[in-house]
Amino acid sequence: MVVTSSAGRAALAVTVIGAVLAPASPALAADPPRVDLRADVNRDGRVDVTGATDTAGEDRWSTARGAVFLPNIDDDTKRCAVKGPGGKPLSDAALAACNDASDAVINGNGDLADLARVRSVPMAGLPATARGSVSVPAGGKRTRVFVKRPGGWALVTGTTRLTAAELRAGVEFGVESTDVVRDSAAVWDGRAVIRLTVTSGGVTASDDVTLRVAPLLTHHHLQRAQQVMVTKVPGTDEFARRQRAFVGGLAKEVSAAGIDKPLITFDAYQDIWAQDFVEPGYVSMTGPDGRRQAIRVMLRSAQPDREAGRELFEKLRGNGVGVVQVSGVRDSEEWTLNSMGNLETIPPYAHGGRSFPAGRIIMGERKDDGSKPARAMRTLLASQGMQDPLLLDTSWLHVGHVDEFVQFLPADTPRGWKIGIADPEAGLKLLRDAQRAGHGGARMFSVPDRKDAPAPKETIAQALASRWLVADNTMAARRIQANLDVLRRETGVTDAEIVRVPALYTRGTEQGERGDRVPRLTRLGAGAVPDAVDEYGQQKRLRERSGRAAGPGTVMTSAYVPGAVNGVLLGRDRYLAPRQWGPVIGGTDVFTAAVTAAYTRAGMRVSYIDDWDTYHLGMGEVHCGTNTLRDTSAAWWKP
Repeated sequence: MVVTSSAGRAALAVTVIGAVLAPASPALAADPPRVDLRADVNRDGRVDVTGATDTAGEDRWSTARGAVFLPNIDDDTKRCAVKGPGGKPLSDAALAACNDASDAVINGNGDLADLARVRSVPMAGLPATARGSVSVPAGGKRTRVFVKRPGGWALVTGTTRLTAAELRAGVEFGVESTDVVRDSAAVWDGRAVIRLTVTSGGVTASDDVTLRVAPLLTHHHLQRAQQVMVTKVPGTDEFARRQRAFVGGLAKEVSAAGIDKPLITFDAYQDIWAQDFVEPGYVSMTGPDGRRQAIRVMLRSAQPDREAGRELFEKLRGNGVGVVQVSGVRDSEEWTLNSMGNLETIPPYAHGGRSFPAGRIIMGERKDDGSKPARAMRTLLASQGMQDPLLLDTSWLHVGHVDEFVQFLPADTPRGWKIGIADPEAGLKLLRDAQRAGHGGARMFSVPDRKDAPAPKETIAQALASRWLVADNTMAARRIQANLDVLRRETGVTDAEIVRVPALYTRGTEQGERGDRVPRLTRLGAGAVPDAVDEYGQQKRLRERSGRAAGPGTVMTSAYVPGAVNGVLLGRDRYLAPRQWGPVIGGTDVFTAAVTAAYTRAGMRVSYIDDWDTYHLGMGEVHCGTNTLRDTSAAWWKP
């Protein structure tokens, strides 16, 4: 608490327990008002104004202790427009400009629940002439304070005055932020200082509390899946019918996994890569009842020209759901690396003196040519101060996403999770073992022929004898091992905590008939690339960025057999993988059997869904085409 004379005499500074630091002037002999402002420093959902549980550290903030307030960026009453006059589309900036914090009122009880509480300790015996005011000396540009009064909640402004009666009774405030932290070094570190100033008998005293806006966090796989999202393509063409069949099959798998909420379908823009244009995240604090008060935050990919991200505002934003998009993305930053399939989260861990209680982000970069995800996105993620992004090398992948080779699986171990990793050496071994057993003439793929998409014709022997397959997978295994070494060094994971899942990769053609960069399996007897794959697949973007496709001497690959690690975790022990369509020997798909065995050993029940035509031929799999909303109830500050 700071105390000063309002009569122009020498300043007097007093500690919160009243210790005098400078000689008292006779004119200030009367006891100064004892101002005591408190917030939920211990994060139990209650502001303690009678005890001392919320006093220690009230002017500081750390991951473990300190008051938290929310960026109030949802739209609880659905008041934000999604179209302009005459039904014209709004600009991206206009869509993003509206949320609950974009006005200076409290929009109903849902909005009120998103405000952090700050309270003043009742000041008994204060004379009727005393007055109080509230200011925000730090973080004020992005912080809004409301005061509770008999007629309701009122915005605190520079002219707001608190009466002696209010101060004697104790005042309750609500605090919101108008945005997330975007650049903690250059713009705002998320901290706000709330100051209560009281003048009584010619003496002015004040007290501060420090809050920090809740970090925007991405989900990890120890958080239970609660709802699944997928794009649904309209139309009567063959691709649209198959894609809707995929959606129907996905709905059955989701239900079987015990998720009772229906699928959320994106319908407006026909971008089938639901994993790539959004990363679901959340912000949270402890509410008054001790439970987590959370806002889901849909983090739009740093791809301003990707229209599908608009549907996050148009369809998902609402009660308890907000959207964040970054600006300042450079044309020179590689488009595909900015897809959110290139962002995954290691579950919570502590190692080497560092702790990540909310998990840690991984993203792919192309070390061979120096290309990284957009700086604006990396800065935003790092500025949260919780999930310090770790970059892995995806130079060897056409699409360049981390979800193409690594995942994290819940496990009944002291750590609580294991790493699932694609294993090309295991994939080659399956083919070599089959050939040695006399099955070299078996077709490499058991996917049936379709009128518009003939199946590849190569046999196991032809695949092994091809010019590139063994070399490509030897290279892929080496690159994956290098990334695994990074993960082991950073997390402390041991060999026993690694689940190796058979996989095979293949380089794309350098130049197809139409310039397509597609998996070579579509060139070995499979005919031309289906028009739908070219339209909906990721090849189009790779062609647009073809000048940056690879560093010198780099071979880039994509999944040959559908990538099993590129599936979706539906429950703690329920995993949905892409159907393998591998060689069938003795009535058994050898890849399906091997993949099932790998996940079974890890304690997972695995099921399969066909994504060959809908996603695999477009250089993606089940995970690329889906997304999940996960539980937000965990306390992100607790180890």
